[in-house]
Amino acid sequence: QVQLAESGGGLVQAGGSLRLSCAVSGRTFSWYTMGWFRQAPGKEREFVSAISGGSESTYYADSVKARFTISRDNAKNTVYLQMHSLKPEDTAVYYCAGGRYVRVQDIGASNAYHDWGQGTQVTVSS
Repeated sequence: QVQLAESGGGLVQAGGSLRLSCAVSGRTFSWYTMGWFRQAPGKEREFVSAISGGSESTYYADSVKARFTISRDNAKNTVYLQMHSLKPEDTAVYYCAGGRYVRVQDIGASNAYHDWGQGTQVTVSS
């Protein structure tokens, strides 16, 4: 049984930083593309970032490029999202997701990922 557990969310002022972590258990972590998505109140879930199994490739939504960095430690079965220069519009529940066969053209599609965490709240105050 696969489990994904996010942590690291919280309340931060605009311009601040947070690092999210997602610990994964129950499968061979390095086989999977890992992604971060977020959902703000009243909005659809949106893609934030993704990383391939061996960290060869990373992907970012335009809205977070140059501010967020995704990384993973396969020895620790953990994926991270370092967030800098946070803005109020980054406020959302952030979800970690994993997919075994995620095509590049589907990297931003939530239905390409079959395992999801419960989410962690990030609130950025102005």
